[in-house]
This record gives sequence, C-alpha cells and structure tokens, in this order.
Amino acid sequence: MKFFFDVLPFVLFYVSYVKWGIYVATAVAIGVSALQIVLTLLSGRKVEPMQWVGMGLIGVFGGMTLVLQNPIFVMWRSSIVNWLLAAVLLVSLHVLGRNPLKLLLGSQMRMPERAWRQMVWGLSGLFTTMGVVNIVVAKNFSEAAWVNYKTFGSPIISFVAIALLFMLLGRHIEVVGAQGQASPATPPGDAPPPSAAAGDTAAVQRPEQR
Repeated sequence: MKFFFDVLPFVLFYVSYVKWGIYVATAVAIGVSALQIVLTLLSGRKVEPMQWVGMGLIGVFGGMTLVLQNPIFVMWRSSIVNWLLAAVLLVSLHVLGRNPLKLLLGSQMRMPERAWRQMVWGLSGLFTTMGVVNIVVAKNFSEAAWVNYKTFGSPIISFVAIALLFMLLGRHIEVVGAQGQASPATPPGDAPPPSAAAGDTAAVQRPEQR
C-alpha cells in the first residue's frame, strides 16, 4: 500500500502531462502532494519532514511555473529535492555527529560504523549526481524527454544505484530477525581452512561409523 501511495504522484503527473500538458500536470502534482499530507494526517500517521519539504517545494516551484507559464521552475524542483537530501545526510553525519541512515535502518540491520558512513557518502553522491543530471536533461533536451526521464529514467537509475550500493556493503550487513537477533554473514577471511572443515566433519561422522 505504501509503495502505491509513493508511486501514485509519478503516475498521475505522467498521465496528466500526456493528456493535457505540463501546466495541468504541474497543478495535479501540487494537488496530489497536498492530498498525501492530508491523508497521512487523517490516518493518524506522522508526516515525515521531507514530505513537508517536498510539498513546500512543489507548491513554490510549481506555483511559479503556473503563474509565469514557464516549466523550467517545476523542472528545477527535482534537483533541489535531491540536493537537499544530500545536504541533510552530510550535515547530519559530519556536523551533528549523527548518522541518519543508522537511525532509520538500525533496527532492521547492523553494520560497522565505517559501513554506515560509506552508505551515507554513497547516497549523498547519488542524490548530488541525480540533481545535476536532472538539470542537464531539463536544459538540453525537450520537455517530453524530461518528463520521461523524471517518470521512468530517474527512478530506475536510483533503484539500480541503491541496489549496487547494498551489494557492495552486503558483506558487512547483518539482518536483524523478528526477536532482535542478528544473523551475521561470515566474512571471507573468517571461513575455516579446508583441512579444519574436513576434520570437523570426520569428528562428527566418526561416532555414527562406530
């Protein structure tokens, strides 16, 4: 349900653009963003800070697009969101001394502190890069190309990049089970030598042979 809730704005924006153009699509994006906040509040759930920021940015930049009849403002909004995410991660880690990803995911998995920091750096780099790419597409390609990139290209690239990041850090990750116990992955250097493993197997099997 949450996945549908998160994906719905992209779908409605794209459908509105195909049928009625960028200005109707922008108005729909503003309305859907506000509706998401209202539905979250009505359901009794907490609205995350970035949801408020996202609604504020689409309201400001989308409103400028509608008032000035210039789509470039709503295009910039995606880059600003990405750069804000990167800034929040880096400021939290290096200025406030708190790792936001560990606070968010620490109850679900465990990693060494160095791996948590690497995850912050990796995601910050991804968000910064995606913001730059969005501007490049917006300034150098057609409006339709930007809409296709925003709806399909950007989510796919982000998903692949995050999956690769988790694969690179996978050897450090211990998944926390339902009872709070971590199931560690055995690092390659900690595996017993073949001779020791064979000896252990023989020791286990010897009583059965007698």
